[in-house]
Amino acid sequence: MIKKIPSQVIEVLEKIQKAGFEAYIVGGCVRDLIMDKEPNDWDVTTSAKPEEVLEIFGEENSFYENDFGTVGIKIRNQESGIENQEEKKEIVEVTTYRIESKYSDKRRPDEVKFAKTLEEDLSRRDFTVNSIALKIKKTDAKLQIKGESMDGIDHEIVDLFDGRKDIKNRIVRAVGDANERFDEDALRMMRAVRFHSQLGFDIEEKTLEAIKKNVSHIEYISTERVKDEFSKIILSSNPAEGVDMLHETGLLNFVIPELENGVDVGQNRHHIHTIYKHNLLALKFCPSKKLEVRLAALLHDIAKPQTKRGEGYYSTFYNHDHVGARVAKKILQRLKFSNEIINKVVLLVDNHMFYYNPEEVGEASVRRLIQKVGLENMKDLMDVRIADRLGSGTPKAKPYKLRHLEYLIDKVSKDAVSVKMLKIGGNDLIKELKLAPGPKIGAILDVLLAEVIEDAKKNNRQYLLKKATELDKEDLSKLREMAKEKIEEKKEEDDKELKGKYWVK
Repeated sequence: MIKKIPSQVIEVLEKIQKAGFEAYIVGGCVRDLIMDKEPNDWDVTTSAKPEEVLEIFGEENSFYENDFGTVGIKIRNQESGIENQEEKKEIVEVTTYRIESKYSDKRRPDEVKFAKTLEEDLSRRDFTVNSIALKIKKTDAKLQIKGESMDGIDHEIVDLFDGRKDIKNRIVRAVGDANERFDEDALRMMRAVRFHSQLGFDIEEKTLEAIKKNVSHIEYISTERVKDEFSKIILSSNPAEGVDMLHETGLLNFVIPELENGVDVGQNRHHIHTIYKHNLLALKFCPSKKLEVRLAALLHDIAKPQTKRGEGYYSTFYNHDHVGARVAKKILQRLKFSNEIINKVVLLVDNHMFYYNPEEVGEASVRRLIQKVGLENMKDLMDVRIADRLGSGTPKAKPYKLRHLEYLIDKVSKDAVSVKMLKIGGNDLIKELKLAPGPKIGAILDVLLAEVIEDAKKNNRQYLLKKATELDKEDLSKLREMAKEKIEEKKEEDDKELKGKYWVK
């Protein structure tokens, strides 16, 4: 029994039908209803032309801004029940039955022609599971008035390509000739993989072979559209299976070919899997649902193939984290991700090898890590580390030392890790020490911060003013050198600890 259709969507269908036209809910929303899932959006197909749909709903409640016969209908937000606030409106897309001509650029039809029948419209769609239409036959007026979801709706389903059977058997199958469907719009190949990872469906054999045959057509698709489908794969419930299917079909060579470099490349005594498989498993076990964290998990070891030295048990991958950060940046820039996503992924990949051992690393090292990464990013960095561990075949996601690190992070989270967190600032130096405004003030504060990071107890006004008085006797170049020496000294110390622990990592 079909449930969970919002009354506002029902109203759209009924208005079109009362005007003398056919109207069906169609596409992914019908698929989701059959699978007892809540659709993210609602699509309606109709025999009415765009101008006729606009006339039915009026200019205030509809708009037409494309060449594909799709009219947007504004409906009130079901949860809010508010009708007059524009920001509370949602959109139902109503598209006229159509058939499409030749796709010269493998992206869009050369010409969109309106069809006369629902059958013609369904035959042009991508996959059988998305080519099912649903017609409302009878509704409960009381539920409509109250704005609630419908339950137990009298309806008719039009399923010309056995989509329900494929849903039951969990199969992604192209409508009609798969080669024709992918020749029309090459992005459908990415969509097939996306449904494979989102729904956990297998890709039917002929459809899979057609993807492999037409894989090069993906080059005709805009980077933004490819990136959007890839992001949905990464955010799906089976992201690793999705990426592996991109590999199997050959699509990965057109999305992130750098991942292919790790196929069949062994590691060392710390890993039982190849580089490629380890990256997939890190993505699979990543505990975060954030796009940037999952991307970082997938790409954290992207530079291992090019940094590998030696073979077998004692091979090394020195600096693969830093090189990987640069490679990840190029990949994400090429795919046209936002700067916000790129910067976050680069930060996580660059720092995923942070060293921590409760017996060797104290609060000062944790403060330095927080200063470098940012307290707001520590949870995400920890999730990448957990993904790395589980992707390596370790049984525990979070061993004692990582739990201890979380404890220390919480403990020192209010300690100063930036100049603005010091108990004195530039104005204090000017007023108390009578220093003239200038770069020397910033240099003194940098030296003070370096001391406070090492010993949080020193972050008190009396000590800092006294120390600043002493530092004022030094010239600017000396102060800058002192701050640099303290930073470099601790960085070298941390690197030494890292290499001592992970020299074959």
